[in-house]
Amino acid sequence: MPIISSFLGIVIAMYWDDHLPPHFHAKYGEYEIIVHILTGIVEGTFPKRALRHVLEWQEIHQKELMEDWELCRKQEKPKPIDPLE
Repeated sequence: MPIISSFLGIVIAMYWDDHLPPHFHAKYGEYEIIVHILTGIVEGTFPKRALRHVLEWQEIHQKELMEDWELCRKQEKPKPIDPLE
């Protein structure tokens, strides 16, 4: 599972050749969510403040996330994405 970014204790990753729709995984302590890249739909639970950070980051980096999604679907290494500042 390639890690593509991390910030504020949150780790963002994608799995190789993962199922549709395009999404990424975010972990924060014992919490884990799946975020759909194009819609921002969230599966799972996360602390509210950490969730706001993840969704803000997702909105800023949507194009890069889709590029990484395509790379992972082809079993290729995704590119790192800048953390939330």
